[in-house]
Amino acid sequence: MNLFNLRRHPPSLDDLVMEPASPSRGNHLSSEYLMTSVERPKQMFVRGQGSWLWDSEDRAYLDFCQGGGANSLGHSPSALVNAITAQAQSLINPGFNLNNSGMLNLSERLCASTGSDQAYLLNTGSEACEAAIKLARKWGQLHRGGASRIIVASNGCHGRSLATISASDSSALVNRFEPQLPGFSLVPFNDLPAMHAAVDERTVAIMLEPIQSEAGVIPATAHYLKGVERLCRELGILLILDEVQTGVGRCGSLLAEQSYGVKADITVLGKGLGGGVPLAALLARGKACCFEMGELTGTHHGNALMAAAGLAVLDNVQDPRFLKHVAESGQHLREGLARLSHRYGHGELRGQGLLWGLTLSDDSAQAVVKAALYEGLLLNAPQPNCLRFTPALNVSNANIDEMLLRLARAFSRVRTAQLQCRKGIAV
Repeated sequence: MNLFNLRRHPPSLDDLVMEPASPSRGNHLSSEYLMTSVERPKQMFVRGQGSWLWDSEDRAYLDFCQGGGANSLGHSPSALVNAITAQAQSLINPGFNLNNSGMLNLSERLCASTGSDQAYLLNTGSEACEAAIKLARKWGQLHRGGASRIIVASNGCHGRSLATISASDSSALVNRFEPQLPGFSLVPFNDLPAMHAAVDERTVAIMLEPIQSEAGVIPATAHYLKGVERLCRELGILLILDEVQTGVGRCGSLLAEQSYGVKADITVLGKGLGGGVPLAALLARGKACCFEMGELTGTHHGNALMAAAGLAVLDNVQDPRFLKHVAESGQHLREGLARLSHRYGHGELRGQGLLWGLTLSDDSAQAVVKAALYEGLLLNAPQPNCLRFTPALNVSNANIDEMLLRLARAFSRVRTAQLQCRKGIAV
């Protein structure tokens, strides 16, 4: 017998996770007919409540992704379930070209609470960002001699339609889709002199995220964002803020712009606005309100069911006690993550409210995500060296503490596997 054939291979970080649970008996669903889009664990998730998800084997998972922040009130919150159920029993979608009370009420509420003059309801953040681009260029035709170029920031991500990918600088997206549409200029984020240098007579708008979530939760500095707003006012161009990731209370205020003390001409909302239901909004102020009849259409835009969801979310988020909770629980989460980062020798912690990114000491974020899954914790890694935390906005401190315990165990698993790998290589 050749004993060398029995030697175990050095452990790999890819093997950190146990074999994912297979669906329960009687469940023969297969993913072979689903088009490939993202890598998913094999667990079949069947129900959720608040900060928790359960799979078909009845194993509980603490969810600090919440659909990338879309589930602003957590999984299946009673307020949202009741609103959708009641609305579905009376009216779902009367048709894009017919009024319904939910659409009108939600538009009025959004305008009144954000200081906007007009609102339009869509289904996704990508759609809303694309509509913002169209609106800015329409305004350029009317008021800036046909100017159409939009300046965007490096490493920004404004969606996954062809137009919004062209307005983004995420290599994971840009390199896969061709051709890139013209009319966008990239400048470094948080670099005010570069922004000044980039603006010319062809520029119609500057489009930014207050916090670049996909880039690893990179906040704009107050000096930068206020400087960009001042530049737009001095030159008479539009400021577009993409608040798909940061709006609807995620950063401790209804809009992140409110915490920065700036005002955009055009604002885009998505994700958390529907509480998990596909709902987005385009908001415009003053001179930017220039769309004419027929220039925005969509079969499901403003339908009664989605509007009911949005109103239920706003009823919760606009309660001053709710936003106070976001700020306090965000501070609790920040302090806990800072302690873990120090203990395990990781890096910078960035964010605001309940949107946080933790930079790791190496490119092990996916390994940590896999190890966390083993521990019953759902996390997200927007970058190879960064973990992102977007819990429900009503998450409890007890759930935050439980998450920190599970994350610590995941860090320990990764650290142990790394040490074993090094020993195996040394042997």
